[in-house]
Amino acid sequence: MQPIAATTQGAWLLTQGSNIFLVNEKLPEGKAEAFQLTGLLAMEIGRWNDQPLWLVAEQEDLRTYTSLRSLLHLPETQFNLLNRGVEINHFLKTHRFCGKCGTKMAMVKDELAVQCENSACSYRTYPVICPSIIVAVRRGKQILLANHQRHQQEKMYTTLAGFVEAGESFEQTVKREVFEETGIKVKNIRYFGSQPWAFPNSQMVGFLADYVSGEIRVQETEIQEAQWFDYDKPLPNLPPKGTIALKLINATLALCAADDKSAVEK
Repeated sequence: MQPIAATTQGAWLLTQGSNIFLVNEKLPEGKAEAFQLTGLLAMEIGRWNDQPLWLVAEQEDLRTYTSLRSLLHLPETQFNLLNRGVEINHFLKTHRFCGKCGTKMAMVKDELAVQCENSACSYRTYPVICPSIIVAVRRGKQILLANHQRHQQEKMYTTLAGFVEAGESFEQTVKREVFEETGIKVKNIRYFGSQPWAFPNSQMVGFLADYVSGEIRVQETEIQEAQWFDYDKPLPNLPPKGTIALKLINATLALCAADDKSAVEK
């Protein structure tokens, strides 16, 4: 990162954890001096509205910050760019000292990495991205949805998800997580898409899967309730637009409808 000059122009991304600073519900844009940023450290991480997007080193200040989740309505490229900034900030914040020898780390020139300043060590590390699967499970004309403990108050039902463990393939993680959380076994696992998810540094890798066997038996530490829902009947409160979870749900509902129509025509 480099000190910000008063006249530096661009869009400004100020973060605190997974929260960002907005002015009138938008990123601040203009000269640095207009937002009291002169002298702070920043790095350019992309383009925003045809101008540089500057990630400002996290500050302890009195500004009001808003959750990144509130900006899911943005175009995907913009939302992903904000994720990039939040994740870089998290990386720099959590890698100030070497994990091998404890010496201070410094940013590497021309590469997104930090390196130990101890020449006898020189350990280099890159942003840590945690892969996580998210999967929609279908059984005929039904979709499996769960009310996770963290969504208990708003009673939002969504797909199943979980982190990839060391030595696992994505497909193995899908099978393990679905079975652990609901007691259901699945097959025909196929890739759907992905989404960066900076809470704080996940990469959501989405899959579709089909039911094989089992009765719902929820993992109570994770799931409040799980149910099979018919595609053509009222559905519960679902995840917001812009999430890969909702995209998976909509894709599965479309498959349910197509299979149901085909069965009727036969």
